[in-house]
Amino acid sequence: MKQNTILLGHGSGGKMSSELIESVFSRYFQNEILSRQTDSAVLDVNTASIAFTTDSFVVEPLFFPGGNIGKLAVAGTVNDLSVSGAVPKYLSAGFIIEEGFPMDQLEAIVKTMAEDADKAGVHIVTGDTKVVDKGKCDKLFINTSGIGYFPEGRRDLGIAKGVEAGDLILINGAIGSHGMAIMAARNELNIGANIQSDCACLNDLIYSVLNAGYEVKFMRDATRGGLGTVLAELVSKHKIGLQIFEKKLVIEQQVRGMCELLGFDPLYVANEGKVVMIVSKNDADAVLNQLKKHPLGKDASIIGFVTDEYAGKAWMETIVGGKRIIEMLSGQQLPRIC
Repeated sequence: MKQNTILLGHGSGGKMSSELIESVFSRYFQNEILSRQTDSAVLDVNTASIAFTTDSFVVEPLFFPGGNIGKLAVAGTVNDLSVSGAVPKYLSAGFIIEEGFPMDQLEAIVKTMAEDADKAGVHIVTGDTKVVDKGKCDKLFINTSGIGYFPEGRRDLGIAKGVEAGDLILINGAIGSHGMAIMAARNELNIGANIQSDCACLNDLIYSVLNAGYEVKFMRDATRGGLGTVLAELVSKHKIGLQIFEKKLVIEQQVRGMCELLGFDPLYVANEGKVVMIVSKNDADAVLNQLKKHPLGKDASIIGFVTDEYAGKAWMETIVGGKRIIEMLSGQQLPRIC
């Protein structure tokens, strides 16, 4: 149903977000580069290929177990470049600050951004600051953009080029912890769950795999909309079939319990430190072992496979043996999660 106003669901990263992009932004901004709709735009500059991405962060609360909005901004942008196959190099940082925002909180956030950028091997090289009247902005919003370069042969990782039946699907660890950490941190819920966000820069983990020469055919970070939305988007755009196994998914017990309490499906809960990979079946075990060697991949698992059956559909075999179709997230599950 066509909406006459913007709803929270339009920012969910799911079906409503996709419809908004197609009906408004892609309709007017349409060009060959944008039509790829990957995490980073792929640009040809003279003889080089570079990746360019941008993201905005409006998370509430600004500080949460495992990080803050600054850590989220750096990790989110670094990860968008990395899953596209690029080596992240430079970031911008734009701040919209509400009048009256505590200076010590701003300094803590900026310090975190500097520390995480340094750990990821990127430089914050430009930025902008705007201050708005009290009540005209909710404390602090951050926009970051990022630039990286593509080593030879890696510019098509975001479009699933060459994915075929028999390829295997991997993820580097437990799902749903970021979304549930944010929900637990919101004071109005008064929930005491000890859940840490998985927010982290994944470029070192990803390049430990890519630099080893394994045949990785697709990568995407499972942020807004979670793992389920990544899989649903992939099959809708590429007309392949995917099957995953519920018993292979790693979900921390506290995350599972909180999802049950609040009525959320972990499959669609946001992550900020998880990469989904599709890998040649010949290399899948080696990639899994490589991931497990890294602290951010110690709980990695092979969760499913690509099939030529039911093209355009993603399915999950449940623990009890049934099959459940995985569709795009409809509506807004968790507002202001990133």
